[in-house]
Amino acid sequence: MPIVAPFRGLRYDPKHVGGLSQVIAPPYDVIDAALQNRLYEQHPANVIRLELNREEPGDDTTDKYSRAARFFRAWREQGVIMQEPAAALYVYHQSFSVEGQHHVRRGVMARVRLERFGGSIHPHEETMSGPKLDRLLLTRACRANLSQVFGLYPDPDGAVQALLDAAVAGQPPLEAIDHLGVGSRLWPLTDEAVATRVAGLMGGLPVFIADGHHRYETACNYRDEVAAAWAEIHGGTPLPPDHPANFVLMMLVGMSDPGLVVLPTHRLFVQPSVPDAATLARKLGECFTTEPAGKGPEAAEAVWSGIEAEGDQGTLGLYTAGDRAWTTARITAAGRSRMDQVAADHGAAWRGLGVSILHRLVVGDLLGAREIPTPGYVHLVREVVDGLGSDKYPLAALVMPATVDDIRRVSETGERMPAKSTYFYPKLASGLVFHALE
Repeated sequence: MPIVAPFRGLRYDPKHVGGLSQVIAPPYDVIDAALQNRLYEQHPANVIRLELNREEPGDDTTDKYSRAARFFRAWREQGVIMQEPAAALYVYHQSFSVEGQHHVRRGVMARVRLERFGGSIHPHEETMSGPKLDRLLLTRACRANLSQVFGLYPDPDGAVQALLDAAVAGQPPLEAIDHLGVGSRLWPLTDEAVATRVAGLMGGLPVFIADGHHRYETACNYRDEVAAAWAEIHGGTPLPPDHPANFVLMMLVGMSDPGLVVLPTHRLFVQPSVPDAATLARKLGECFTTEPAGKGPEAAEAVWSGIEAEGDQGTLGLYTAGDRAWTTARITAAGRSRMDQVAADHGAAWRGLGVSILHRLVVGDLLGAREIPTPGYVHLVREVVDGLGSDKYPLAALVMPATVDDIRRVSETGERMPAKSTYFYPKLASGLVFHALE
């Protein structure tokens, strides 16, 4: 079972850096070159210099990692980054708006004992070797978790979060606002009794990785390296159970938290090309019922409103650029039977996902595009409209996001979802607290 524990975190000293808004950044995997440069210019101690150090002329393959480590070491020596005087849990709230609605997502950062997937910690996405090597090189250099993995746990009554919020009530938080206007509030909580109660409440619960799969697997790989080196030095003795490398920094959010927002990831396809809605309906055949849903890219808003209202993973909005027509397609019993055949290598929970139906049944089978270029991925309907206005995409699809319950059902079978099945918004801020691994 997961072991959730407080730790003596490393964090920026506000007396040295001023407002935390100047030194935080998004996770490395959503930072493009323009934002990287902007964060570099924002503050000389911005966490971007650690999280995604900029390649410089003449660099070899490891220079950016050793440069990040030098920054980290210097900032600690200079007091820019200080260590918490006592072990703490870090209560973390994010406030944000999506499509005019305000939300607050609440959770707690702690260190969680590492275990390989397959036990009580479950993945839902595939990982790639490149990002894992990148994160491993950075971890080796800095010997710290510089950003947190995002984990979900079942807490239907909100008992854990209620305990945490009561413990920090009336205390002033550390505050920051990121480049998207997302607000972060952080409370270091050093009450040992509360930490013990949190550990007890969460000890028997599974954890589902929402974001940070590469970072989690990297933490396991780094732990194994440290354990091997330790055994070699100490005559085969195993790594002590309380060694920091046995743990990873994780943000834990209850699966029933009302601020947990999962955005859809709509698709803009370069291929396949379907000339018009009539051809599309003919190709979908008896696997879907189809109906016209509007004309022009701007009709996407109304189409999506209808799909959201239905809330059915088997309902898709499809756009054919040749006749500028939207079609609402709803999977039939025959379609589900066909999906069972073409995706027989996956379980029922995976086959029921909207993204699985779109890619495996619609695009791969009915439209006959076995190998297609990676589509454009966008999260907001206005981004779909903008993308279609560029005339680069002959086909687009509006697709329901996988829900938290979908993640749980698929993860518990040991499977992983198709790429871009979920997008938890907003991303967690990097730079609020670090977890030293030595």
